[in-house]
Amino acid sequence: MLSLKDPSLLGPYAAAPNQTGAVSGHFTVFNPATAAAIADVADLDVTRVRDKIDAAYVARPDWSARTADERCALMLRWSRLMRDNIEDLSVILTAEMGKPLAEARSEIEYATSYIDWFAEEGRRIYGDIIPAHEKTKRIFVLKQPVGVAALITPWNFPSAMIARKAAPAMAAGCSVVARPSEMTPLSALAMCVLAERAGIPSGVLSVVPSTDAAGIGAEFCSNTKVRKLSFTGSTRIGSLLMRQAAGDIKKLSLELGGNAPFVVFDDADLDKAVAGALLAKFRNAGQTCVCANRIYVQKGVYDAFAEKLSQAIAKFNVGDGMSHDTQIGPLISPAALLKVEEHIQDAVRNGATIRQGGRRHPGGGQYFEPTVLTGVSDEMKVAREETFGPVAPLFAFDTVEEVIERSNDTEFGLAAYFYTQDLGRAWRVAEALDVGMVGVNTAAISTAQAPFGGIKQSGIGREGSKYGINEYLELKYVCMET
Repeated sequence: MLSLKDPSLLGPYAAAPNQTGAVSGHFTVFNPATAAAIADVADLDVTRVRDKIDAAYVARPDWSARTADERCALMLRWSRLMRDNIEDLSVILTAEMGKPLAEARSEIEYATSYIDWFAEEGRRIYGDIIPAHEKTKRIFVLKQPVGVAALITPWNFPSAMIARKAAPAMAAGCSVVARPSEMTPLSALAMCVLAERAGIPSGVLSVVPSTDAAGIGAEFCSNTKVRKLSFTGSTRIGSLLMRQAAGDIKKLSLELGGNAPFVVFDDADLDKAVAGALLAKFRNAGQTCVCANRIYVQKGVYDAFAEKLSQAIAKFNVGDGMSHDTQIGPLISPAALLKVEEHIQDAVRNGATIRQGGRRHPGGGQYFEPTVLTGVSDEMKVAREETFGPVAPLFAFDTVEEVIERSNDTEFGLAAYFYTQDLGRAWRVAEALDVGMVGVNTAAISTAQAPFGGIKQSGIGREGSKYGINEYLELKYVCMET
C-alpha cells in the first residue's frame, strides 16, 4: 500500500493489496515503475454503476437549483483541499501512472486551475434578450444544465482529465459520474474524497472504478438518465461510443487520437525549438495526446537541430518517478513498450537511422531510452500512427507549402506546433494547419482559459474556457406575450 500522510484519501473503494492477488470483486493497481501491487480497488459492475447514475439523477435538481455563488464556493474549497494535499496526491499519481513527481505535482496544480476557473466561470453563464418580432412579445434565451454527465477518462493524466471534465459540468449545475481508467483509478478516488470533504453533496460527483470498460461505456450511452457523455481516448473507442449514444441522442464531447506535427523552419531560434521539442515530445515519457509525433525540420537546419536535440535528451535521467532526479519515467504497460520497439524497428528497416537511444533502458522494466531517429519518411509507422513513447522522428522538408501539406496529411487534427521568427509566415501557417490547437514558438498550449480539442478524427467539442462550459449547457428559448 502507498505511504501517505493521509491514507484515508483513497476512500472506501481501495485497500492494501492482497498478497495472493485481488480478492473477489476487486482488481489490483500496479506501479508501472516497479510492477509492485499498490492497492486493491473495488471492481464495480454495471448494476452498481447504474445505482450511481440514479443517485446523480436524484442529486442534480438540488445542485442546479443552488446559486452560482454557492457552487463556486464549494468548488473553490475542493481545489484548496487538493492544493493542501498536493504531496499525497502527487505520490498517488506517480505510483499508479509512473510520471516523475515533479510532473505529478504540476498535474495536480493544472487540475486545480480548471476547478478554480470553472468555479468562477459558473457565475458568468449569461443568457440573452433578443429584439422581438412583435411589439407585444419578449424573447429570452436561457442556459440550463444538460443533466447527469458521464465521464470516461484515460490513464495518462488521471487527475487533470477528471478536473477538466467534472469542473465545467459541476459549475454548470450538472451532476457527474466518472469512470477512470482501471490502470489509474486512485487519483480520481482521492479527488472524490476531497470533494466530499469540501461539502459537495453526495451524488454530485461519483467515481466508479471498474475493469468492465465496454459494459460501463454501453451503460453510459444507453441510460436515459445520462444526458451528456464526455470521453478522452482512442478514435476507435470514441467512434464506438458515438454510435452507441446515437440511439438516445446524447450530447457528446470526444477528445480522441492525435498525430501532432512539430515544424522547425530555417529561421527559427533553434535553442527555443529544441526546448519546445523536449516538452512536446518527452513530457510524460511521450505519453500525451498532444505529443509531437512528427517533427519536420527544414533542410537548412536539419543537422544542427538533430545534434542539439540528441545532446539534450542524452542528459535525461530515466527511472522511477519517486526519485527526485528522474525526468523520464516508465511506460504504462508492457504493450506500450512493445509498440515503441515496433515503431523503431519499422523505421530502421525502411531506412531511418537511430541518432540517440533506440533501446530498452538498462534499468529494465518498462523503461525505454529517449530516442531520436533521423532520415524518417512519411511511409513509416512513426508517421502514420501515434507512438505514445519517448521517440522523436525527424523528417526533412524544403518549402512551406510542402510541410503544410505533409502536416495535414492525416485523419487526425488535434494539435500542431511550429517555430519561426517570420511574423507573416506565422499567421499563414497557423491558419493553414488543419488542427484544433496551434502553438507558435511554444509547446505549452494547454490552459484552463483556452479551448482544448480537435477536428477531423481527433474529436468534437472543447474542454476549458468559456466554450468548455457550454458543452454542459442547453439553450432554452422563451417567448413571452406582454
